[in-house]
Amino acid sequence: MSVTRDTSGRRQQISALVRERGSVQVVPLAERFGVSMQTIRKDLHYLAKRGIAERSYGGAIAADAVNVAAEPPVEAKRVINVNEKARIGALAAAMVMPGDSIVLDSGTTALQIALHLTDIDDVTVLTNDLDILCALAGKDRINVVMLGGALRRRNRAFYGAQTESALDDLHVDKLFLGVDGFDIERGITTHFEPEAVLNRKMVKAAGQVIAVSDHSKFGRVCLHRIMNVAEIDDLVTNAADAGMQAAADRLGFRLHIA
Repeated sequence: MSVTRDTSGRRQQISALVRERGSVQVVPLAERFGVSMQTIRKDLHYLAKRGIAERSYGGAIAADAVNVAAEPPVEAKRVINVNEKARIGALAAAMVMPGDSIVLDSGTTALQIALHLTDIDDVTVLTNDLDILCALAGKDRINVVMLGGALRRRNRAFYGAQTESALDDLHVDKLFLGVDGFDIERGITTHFEPEAVLNRKMVKAAGQVIAVSDHSKFGRVCLHRIMNVAEIDDLVTNAADAGMQAAADRLGFRLHIA
């Protein structure tokens, strides 16, 4: 264990580690430098104020790795890439078979799936998204289960312990997972930590994980990681280059172009 109690020198070393590795964690840093976790948190707060790193749960991520601006409100998201999201929604909705139980994650792309779902018997949809609930309310033959919790008005969806516990002991056939960031190396990410926690629980409950994302999300990295790209079964998108097809072949997920 290297004991580094000089504040300036320690912060310079932490800054170098962040840039080299892309991310750092509080506990290993405290052990490495022989200081308390509270001291390391202060160091990371100092680096965040200077634009070197962005704080994340249990550590920090290099600022240049977090290349997405602040999360826009849902009203703004509704007018971004509308046609692309509609095509993705239609293709993803066609993947739902009679008898399926599915989870629709929150978001404007998942909303397009709900709008394009055929009103067929014996399909059950679970969601935490208020707009998706409203879109499905008029489809009388689809069973709809709302995952409760605390309403986050910024994206009109529900989160928290109550939302997560609603998934306990449940198994669904398919999860349609919307994303804020999709990067082959750094994984599937989101702006909002409770969403990442809930999404991981949705993934565990699902037999098939289908990511839905327009091409503008590719290469973006948000602060909170949901899962590795290799853990998805399918990706439905509107466009993909040869690199994405190569990644699909290497990591073992199916690529669907709308």
